[in-house]
Amino acid sequence: MSLARGERGRPFGRALVLGIVLATAGQGSPENLPAAQADDRIVLGVDRDDDDVDGRPDAEQDVVAPSTDLFELALPKGKDRTIEVRGDVARLLVDGRPFAGSVIPVGAKRVALQAVRPGRGEVKAFGRTRTIAAIDVRPIDGQGRFVDPARSHASLERTPPERLPADPYAKSTNPDAVRFVVVATADDLPPVVRVTGRAPSGAIVDRLEPLMLGAVPCPDGVGASLACASTAPIRVVPDEIDRNHPTVRDRSVRAELGGAVEVALISEPRKLGGLRVAGPRVSPLGPLVRYRGVLRVFLVRPRSGGPPPVGGDDAGALALARADVAQASTLWGACGVSFGPPAETEITIVDPPRPHLVALGCDHGLPAAGGGKVRVRVDGREIAVTLEKGTTPAGAARVLATAIASSGFVARVSDNATIAAGARGSSDVLVRRKSGEPALVEPPASGPVSTDALLTACIGRVELEDGLQHFNDIDAIAGTVEERALIKALDDGDPSTIEVIVVPNFAGSGRIGESFIGADGGAVRNVLITDRAALRADRASFALAHELGHVLLDDPGHPDDFGRDTPTRLMDADAANGTAFGPRRLLVDECARALRQSGPTAAVPLLRPWPLSPLGKER
Repeated sequence: MSLARGERGRPFGRALVLGIVLATAGQGSPENLPAAQADDRIVLGVDRDDDDVDGRPDAEQDVVAPSTDLFELALPKGKDRTIEVRGDVARLLVDGRPFAGSVIPVGAKRVALQAVRPGRGEVKAFGRTRTIAAIDVRPIDGQGRFVDPARSHASLERTPPERLPADPYAKSTNPDAVRFVVVATADDLPPVVRVTGRAPSGAIVDRLEPLMLGAVPCPDGVGASLACASTAPIRVVPDEIDRNHPTVRDRSVRAELGGAVEVALISEPRKLGGLRVAGPRVSPLGPLVRYRGVLRVFLVRPRSGGPPPVGGDDAGALALARADVAQASTLWGACGVSFGPPAETEITIVDPPRPHLVALGCDHGLPAAGGGKVRVRVDGREIAVTLEKGTTPAGAARVLATAIASSGFVARVSDNATIAAGARGSSDVLVRRKSGEPALVEPPASGPVSTDALLTACIGRVELEDGLQHFNDIDAIAGTVEERALIKALDDGDPSTIEVIVVPNFAGSGRIGESFIGADGGAVRNVLITDRAALRADRASFALAHELGHVLLDDPGHPDDFGRDTPTRLMDADAANGTAFGPRRLLVDECARALRQSGPTAAVPLLRPWPLSPLGKER
């Protein structure tokens, strides 16, 4: 079977059934095989990729690790140890090193062939002659540029499903889709191939087969004896919603960030070529590979000893939370961002914290009129301080903290940003026992917490059975007293981790998530809260991924607050749509902003480089 050079887009002329049979055999046309029978043909993919991730194509390495890209030759049992590789399409490896001799040394453990360029060759090994068919797979992006398998990568789709133009091999504006151009002798070109998506573990995520090839002109530099065919542009997608959309179902394959997408013959386990999967290949910051953020997830019961906020029981709650984290990583994978394997995420089911916080100035932040007192009971012990005229909430908090510490407790002051309606910021006193547990802070046995005419004081109580009192536009920068009492009880003191808090529900209606970001300058930052309605909304809203976006982008706004409504964008304010056109897409500029604001060079790095590892050897 032959294919004329330069015939664009024409599928192979033989019947599809025959084509699949030949591809399954991995052989081409048996009657055209020179000097060998079909059973003696060795099919190899040109080893352009970098399986050991050392920065060099495997075909150029001085030492090559065992790989399914290689064809292992059985060591002889007899005396004949002679071997000869004819032609320049493959090189011989002995114990992983290139070998130019003609006699395999005694003691050698592995003898293998590695394809280095497309075409036909021959190997005469230990008395047996076999044909080498070397097939090259060249990834091509939407602008017709070669995507180097060793130095670049595939990227997850950031574009909603789109129809192919009349010429599927023409240039396109899709920045992520990649065509795979197959280069070989005309007799070795398969009519169909298989495309496989893999996870970082090497596990198969998805398969797309049989995938028809169409004739295309060969790229510059390809010899006249070779012919070329191409797949349609392949979309590497994060989930089955993208995968199964009717418009793109026949050219979409699922894969995972850090995994790979591979091209192979239908029946061959050995890949012909492929690409690793990472972030956008082109961005204002250059190629984005892979970064990892650390989440600490807390599932807060509605009351002490009560059920978890989601899932029915503890096991169900943990499973739902891990699935939610995995889903967030799936979407942010389009930016090269992951939150690590869900099984490694720290997830804890906790009771609401006991009252342990005293807010001085509450929301208004007025200074003291003077002469009044602030009185609280800490684990039953009453503590009182007198406020002088003009004492600010921050000063009053420190006076109270000193008195509490003198009584044998650990008191820490946390100053809050000034809210829109406040004169000054409030200040919280957080009280713990020396063992580290929150102490029980209560009002005095009689009378108010503060008797000052202007400087108020209140105790933070977390009572979730009536819903969490959430912030509004006035106090968003600081959060409500109840929110602060909850968040600050769970704080680990590490600003480079992101706290995710899941509550049963918010008070009122309409809210399923909110976040606290660094740009606001508040004491609470890099924290987000969602409720069970957010998990129920699932892929219609992607609430966790959306709120993580506010934190990583360090931006409280939404693209449709002041601009055009684009409901396909993850950061849209109000979109709810469970299809491939729902709120799931991230722009490359958003990817770059996330790295600028939260990446390794940020003041507080939430994302750290996570280099690719060999498949199955994740670090």
